[in-house]
Amino acid sequence: MYTKRLFPVKDVLFLHRKYLLLFLFLSAIPVVFYDILDLKWLQLPWLPIGVMGTAVAFVIGFKNNASYDRLWEARKIWGGIVNTSRSWTIMVKDFITKDNGNNTATEDELKYLRKELVNRHIAWITALRYQLRKEKPWEINSKKRSFLNELKPIDFKILELEVPLKDEIKPYLTEADFINIFNKGNQASQLLGIQSKRLEELKHERLLDNFRHMEMAKILVELFTLQGKCERIKNFPYPRQYATLNYIFVWIFILLIPFGIMAEFESYGEKTLELLDINVMSSMRYTIQSTIATHFVWFSVPFSALVAWVFHSMEAIGESTENPFEGGLNDVPITDMSRGIEIDIRQLIDDNDIPEPYKWENDVVM
Repeated sequence: MYTKRLFPVKDVLFLHRKYLLLFLFLSAIPVVFYDILDLKWLQLPWLPIGVMGTAVAFVIGFKNNASYDRLWEARKIWGGIVNTSRSWTIMVKDFITKDNGNNTATEDELKYLRKELVNRHIAWITALRYQLRKEKPWEINSKKRSFLNELKPIDFKILELEVPLKDEIKPYLTEADFINIFNKGNQASQLLGIQSKRLEELKHERLLDNFRHMEMAKILVELFTLQGKCERIKNFPYPRQYATLNYIFVWIFILLIPFGIMAEFESYGEKTLELLDINVMSSMRYTIQSTIATHFVWFSVPFSALVAWVFHSMEAIGESTENPFEGGLNDVPITDMSRGIEIDIRQLIDDNDIPEPYKWENDVVM
């Protein structure tokens, strides 16, 4: 996620340079045929093209609204994960005590149990994060994305592209838990299942009473709900029929823009010629201005490219926003949020060797 108020204009132009050059080229082709080869029949009336542009604008707006809703829901879900993680840790800290009837447990044993439950929760967050970073067929390939190539963090490994989940999660789990979760399919769900089983064991060991066990079980249910919401966004894309037709409509409009605009610019040049004939000036100045007015149609090239760039950029914004867990500049920074949660909850239980926040370059967090 980009954290500055605005993208620098030079970076925006640099990142879009290929499309800007392409739009200039596509806009110049019909003008060459129209003005140099004198194929005047190539022009199209602007009215139907303008109506198409209005329809395309509505379709783009619909897609961008839907994409923003997916992004904002993802951010709210991870805000819920932050809050629920703190609630879980406070319950672990305050509920697992000798007050429940087991007076044989030492303070060191209780501290170990608290750390075990908190570490398993961190492992759950890590497993969920890796699960959400997996690439889907409909997503933009993050390894090929120019944003990440040109504005990447100091340590690119934390983007789940190089460090395997097993290596990342192993320090937080016992050997038995580690083997157990990788023998199953969904590691995040298995970890919550292990947490639930462990709470049941603590209740039988009289380290949790029934009320406290029930309250902590409610937290696990909430975590399952939040995980399911994340999976819903990740595994169900923005409907492909809308995305495909939106993409096609935008490019049809882009290709038709110069055919309508160049006729408008030519008519403006003709009006300028009439004005020059009425107001006779010096011969040199009149010759220069009449030449410009005659070939005024060439001014349609930059204007066509500008309109095409606006429509294409809006379509691209929706495309890059619709999948908020990929790791792009417009996505929810779940890697950074995961580290923040880990630091926060480990400090709550007075743990040692707490990691530092991730350091980032170019005002980007992932």
